[in-house]
Amino acid sequence: MNTPLSWMAWTLPTAGFFLGIVSLLVMMAIWQRVSPRNAPRVGLLGLPLQRGDRLFLSLIGSAFIHLAWLAVVPFPLFGATALSALYFLAVFRFA
Repeated sequence: MNTPLSWMAWTLPTAGFFLGIVSLLVMMAIWQRVSPRNAPRVGLLGLPLQRGDRLFLSLIGSAFIHLAWLAVVPFPLFGATALSALYFLAVFRFA
């Protein structure tokens, strides 16, 4: 049976990935609505970064963590996801 999205392999991990990205964007929009003051902050990187910049850095870093995990570690991606969550928290706290 052909559905409009049958061209893409909509597996549970794929749907979870996109749901996670949408959830992050919604949470960032709510955060901006609740606390509109979004002044750039200089952290360990020495760059003035706003919330969106830190979100972008954490998403890109998480992608690289997952790719490195796939290349080096023969275990499932749950460990990479845990490392990515820690990286996400570290970027938002210290970057």
